[in-house]
Amino acid sequence: MTRLLRRLCLFGVWIFLFASPLQAGGAPAAGLSDSLARVAPGLDRQVLQHAVAAMQCAVNHGADPARRLAVIDYSLPSTAKRLWIFDLERKELVLHDLVAHGRLSGENHARRFSNVVDSFQSSLGLFRTAESYRGKHGYSLRMDGLEPGVNDRARERAIVIHGAAYVDPRLASTQGRIGRSLGCPAVRPQVARLVVDQLKGGQFMFAWYPDQGWLRSSAYLNCRPQQLATLR
Repeated sequence: MTRLLRRLCLFGVWIFLFASPLQAGGAPAAGLSDSLARVAPGLDRQVLQHAVAAMQCAVNHGADPARRLAVIDYSLPSTAKRLWIFDLERKELVLHDLVAHGRLSGENHARRFSNVVDSFQSSLGLFRTAESYRGKHGYSLRMDGLEPGVNDRARERAIVIHGAAYVDPRLASTQGRIGRSLGCPAVRPQVARLVVDQLKGGQFMFAWYPDQGWLRSSAYLNCRPQQLATLR
């Protein structure tokens, strides 16, 4: 009963936040993105609007509402803090920190993205977080990519959130970038537990880059229900 009441409360919050319709061109209802922008002024407004629009599309077509939203802006260099985690109920910023990209996505800037196994590249689009576990990188978090052909092989590729010593701003002075992963959005070991605990259990993560092909074809940014993954 407690779980049911919590879900009903979450749905009520989301109905309130997204009561206004989508604007022309797929722009999201202004309420939530405006609130989040106020607590994260360094996050590009277009990136945030795309993240909220993708999440809204998922919820409107069957996904359970989430309590957290993580946004990665891969247009920024690896030496910049390009990961934001939001508390959607409180409309607060939980964390703003570094995040790595795949070693074959680029050097300091990620420019190439893939959904292919062993590509060692990062993936774009909307993800749903899943279960935490302990693996070779310690306390980690599995995710499922929701965008067919874009990131839906994330679990098969073992694309997870984990801590990594190479996510270290001090490396920038010696190599011009932080370390790179095999495609995972790795974070600093000092914040890994916080990130996993905040995001585990069905939260949303959105990875952005101004890739024109993806922006035009994304099932979530353009909200094409017939192309959406099975949601829960």
